[in-house]
Amino acid sequence: MGMSIKEKKLLGINGLGRIGKLTLWYHLISRNFDGIVINVGRVVGKGLEDLVQVISSDSTYGTLNHFINGNSGRKIKIKLIDELNGLIEIDGFPIKFLNKERNPQNINWKKEGVKIVVDCTGKFLDPTISSNDPKGSVMGHTIAGAEKIIVSAPFKIKNKLLEDSDSFPTLIYGINHTSYDPQKHHVVSAASCTTTGLAHMIKPLLEDKETNDVLTASMSTVHAATNTQSVLDSVPKTGATDLRKNRSVLNSIILSSTGAAKTLEKVIPQVIKFGFMADSIRIPTTTVSLISLNITFNSRLDENGLPYINAEYLHNIYKTAAKGPQKDLLYYSANQNVSLDLLGFPAAVVIEANEIHTRTGFLQISTDVLCSVGMSDMQEVNIPVTHAKIMGWYDNEYGSYVNSLGRLTEYVASHIW
Repeated sequence: MGMSIKEKKLLGINGLGRIGKLTLWYHLISRNFDGIVINVGRVVGKGLEDLVQVISSDSTYGTLNHFINGNSGRKIKIKLIDELNGLIEIDGFPIKFLNKERNPQNINWKKEGVKIVVDCTGKFLDPTISSNDPKGSVMGHTIAGAEKIIVSAPFKIKNKLLEDSDSFPTLIYGINHTSYDPQKHHVVSAASCTTTGLAHMIKPLLEDKETNDVLTASMSTVHAATNTQSVLDSVPKTGATDLRKNRSVLNSIILSSTGAAKTLEKVIPQVIKFGFMADSIRIPTTTVSLISLNITFNSRLDENGLPYINAEYLHNIYKTAAKGPQKDLLYYSANQNVSLDLLGFPAAVVIEANEIHTRTGFLQISTDVLCSVGMSDMQEVNIPVTHAKIMGWYDNEYGSYVNSLGRLTEYVASHIW
């Protein structure tokens, strides 16, 4: 292929689940690497030909050919180069599949010439676990030769004393990715799909002088189904506390939890001062989810005695963000969208302009309360408080999350080569 293995910019992907597969698809389009090595950890079907079929089509996004070429009529060319060594080419782009090892420390990334790995298994989420742990650790990738690892899920650090370590940052592209320090950060988390969308929704609000004084906030994500749910009812594991997770994803709206609020604090620390509540409502669709953000601001009145923060003011905040600092990451849409309209749409979040609403009320502080704090010479005080409801769409698989993950991966890689 022209270059020696040491000269190639090769990306490693560990795991071929939803995010692993779509990460491959992303890089087949972006072509910012010279090739990809994917560790599947086992034989898929009867061999390489079956594996190629698995990566060539998707029940949510269609065929790989249409994904890359649309309706142009052009056909992608897939060549099986070497069955024994798992080598194929897609339109001349080299891909190698590994099927021997599941423990990260045993995947010989150094031999393969891979310096950066995206771990998409969802299994190795604690970077404080020893790299040679027999059950496996994300740090094992470093023993195997990788220099940088990006985890496609939030960290779950069991040792609370190490939970806030600056050595293991959570980064979202377009929010805080420039805080990446190549000298210090070797394993980073790319957060979750919901945190990615939520962070881009709240960032412009916290950067505006009128809306950055938040009293309280909460969000619900109306979330598409994931592979963590059961297709049909199943029996919960021993010690399970949430029996709803084992109910059929096909038949019900299922209340669930989300760690988006906790992860958001790691990405935008300003959130810590007012706190954040979050929950998830799982619905029977395959992708594209909706964040319903409820947020209450300390407000003020204008010279006419009208609320300064209103729907028009919030519209302008998001219009400005979409054209400026969050261009191509946050979109402002005046269309009346349904979820299918955002399938594959490459934005971290799409603001549903038709559903921005505000209401201003007044916090009344009585004379008795004022007297109790030594302000007896004041009359009753009415403080304006504005509550807002904002909706944001995000394709929790490819469009929002994998695109954000891909951009972060390319940013980290730019500090290697």
